[in-house]
Formats: sequence, structure tokens, C-alpha cells
Amino acid sequence: MLDFTKIKTISIKQRKNKVKLSNLIKPENSKLLIKSKDFDELIDKIVNTHKNKKQIILMMGAHVIKTGMSLLIIDLLKKGIINHIAMNGAGPIHDFELALVGETSEYVEKTIEDGTFGMIEETGSILNEAIKEGANNNNGMGYSIGKRINDLNLPNKEYSILYNAYKLKIPATIHVAIGTDIIHQHPSCDGAALGQTSYHDFKIFAESVTKLEGGVILNVGCAVILPEVFLKALTIARNISCKVEHITAANIDMIDHYRPRENVVNRPTSLGGRGFIIIGKHEDTIPTLHRKIIEMI
Repeated sequence: MLDFTKIKTISIKQRKNKVKLSNLIKPENSKLLIKSKDFDELIDKIVNTHKNKKQIILMMGAHVIKTGMSLLIIDLLKKGIINHIAMNGAGPIHDFELALVGETSEYVEKTIEDGTFGMIEETGSILNEAIKEGANNNNGMGYSIGKRINDLNLPNKEYSILYNAYKLKIPATIHVAIGTDIIHQHPSCDGAALGQTSYHDFKIFAESVTKLEGGVILNVGCAVILPEVFLKALTIARNISCKVEHITAANIDMIDHYRPRENVVNRPTSLGGRGFIIIGKHEDTIPTLHRKIIEMI
């Protein structure tokens, strides 16, 4: 096997980034940017679900953070709209870097050429240590990273979704595939800890899915991992005889991908409920979603 101890890292101070705190949309600045009958119906269902105190789960890809939507998601957490947030493995990386240095998203087309892509010392070492600590304490990955951001009192922690979920005691789960994320490249990575903490989070996520009858599941910007995770969690819920039949399920993304369409929208609603596919840029869909919800609650 390749000896990963030979891998060289660089400081995050040496890297240029595409996304800065100034790019994030503040809750007071969200706008209605999309007019759609289906979108309006979906938002009505979200608001009614919230008023009826039913489960609302948000699954999100990392591009939601990279397009500056973090503060809108945080606002929905603080207002109690979102009861559970799930990310793929890239999400906590960008979330953490915003909290650490107020910037994220490197120029991959440049850094892949000299072998520095993803080789940031601070990101790899701090997140991997948080994950190993989580494994030692039998905690999930999302909780462990949120706790580490809190414990380190990072300068921009209020911009972190995971930190806010940790403070609000809202379940935040991370679902990884080994080798997909930059922190897996680092000598400090522990594959067993990754597996243990992400599997712990899968069980937490499955628990939330058991409560989804009459609730809403949203998949925003994740094409593969989270739709697959959701389908398995739903199977577990039904296998242990939890009634999860009438679901409002929506895929909100820039492209209509196969797995979100089938595994989030179509298959889970075959017994009842309603499925939605909303296609548009995150910069348009998420501010519209946020603004309409805030105006209606």
C-alpha cells in the first residue's frame, strides 16, 4: 500500500479561495426570485408541516454552502423549521473552513496540477482529530465537528451550520464515502473513525426518518450519496413497522439527476404523499424558499 505519511500539506493561509463571508446572503436580504406553482405548493406544505409540528429533514450538498446559502439555512434552524440536517462528506469541510478563516472553495483547476489540491494542514488535521475524538466518545461525525468548532471558539463560528446545529441541539449528520473528501487524503485520517462516526450518524438519520409520516424531506444539491442514504433509512423505518407512507418529498437542484428523482421523489411517495422536482440555481431557489417560509410562519 502507498505510504500516506509521505504526503505533504500546506497551510490554509497559502491558498486562494472563491467564497468569502461577504458572499453569504443574509436572512434579511433573501428575496422571491422564482415564480412556480409547484414551488409555491411545496412551500405551503413545508409551512403547514411546521405548524403541525411534524418532521422536516433537509439533506444538502456542499454546493449549497459554496453558493453562499449558509446563513439562510442557519436561520431556518434557529426558527425551528428544520428538525434534522444531513450533509455529504464535503459539506463539513466548507462549513468548517468558513468558521476557521472566513473563506473556502479552492481553485481546483490550479491546485490539482501541483498536487496541493485538498492538502490543507488545518482542515485535514482539525477535522480528522474531531472525528477520531468522536469515535472514542461514541458520537456521530456531525456532532463531533460542531462540538470541535465550539470548543476551539473559531472566529467565524456563527457562520457554521454544524456549530449552530450543535448549539441548538438539532441533529446534524454526515454521510461519507471513503475517498471522496479531501480530508481522506491526509496522513491524519483514520478510516475506522470515519466509518464509525458516519455509521453512528446513519442510525441517527434513520431514527429521524421513522418520524417522517406527514412530514417533509428535502434534498438540495446532492446527486448521489444522500438520496441513496435516505432510501436505505426509509427501508429500515418500514422494515421495523414504523408508518412512513404519506411524505412530502422534494428534490431542489440545478439539474434533474436520476437518483434524487427516483430515490427521494418517486419511490418514497408510492404509498402516498406528494413529490416535487424544483430545478433552478441555488442562488434563486434557496432565497425564495427562505423568504416565503419566513413570511408565512
